[in-house]
Amino acid sequence: MTTADITFSEEAQQKAKDILSQYPADKSKSALLPLLHLAQAEFDGWLSVPTMDYVASILNIKPIEVYEVATFYSMYNLAPVGQYLIEVCQTSSCWMCGAEDIIKYLEKKLAVPTGEISADGMFQVKKVECLGSCGTAPMFQIGDKFYEHLTFEKIDTILEELRKENKRSRYV
Repeated sequence: MTTADITFSEEAQQKAKDILSQYPADKSKSALLPLLHLAQAEFDGWLSVPTMDYVASILNIKPIEVYEVATFYSMYNLAPVGQYLIEVCQTSSCWMCGAEDIIKYLEKKLAVPTGEISADGMFQVKKVECLGSCGTAPMFQIGDKFYEHLTFEKIDTILEELRKENKRSRYV
C-alpha cells in the first residue's frame, strides 16, 4: 500500500478540515496529534507508514516529523491491533489495586500474552502508563472509554458485551 492508496472517508475529511481550522495556517503542524488520532481511527486502529505519509501530506510537512511523534507516544499503534485494544494502566495506583492480577486474568481469559492479538482477532492487551484515573483503580481503556473499579466479574461482563457488539471502537 502506498500513500496514493490512502485517503480519508468524506466524514473523516470533514473532521480533518475542522481540526485544521482550529489552528493558524502557519501553525498547521499543531494539528498533528489530533490528525494522527483521526487517521488511526479511520484506518483500523493503527498507523502504517503510508498512513503517516498521508498525514504528513495533509500538513505539508516531512514524513519523518510524523514518524517522530507517532513513535514517541504510546497512544499510537504502529502495527495492526485487535478489534478491541485493552489498554491496562499499570502505574502506581492501579498496580497497588491489582492491575497485575487484571493483566494475568485477561491473558488467561483471552488465551493470549500481553501485546499479541487473540486468535479470533478481537482482543489485544497492552500495558500502558498512567491513564489519569487513579481514584478508580484498577482500570483499563478501550478506545475512548474508561472501565474503572475492575473486578474479574466486571471484566467478564465487559468482554461478553464486546463480543456481542463485535465492531471496532472508533473515534470518528
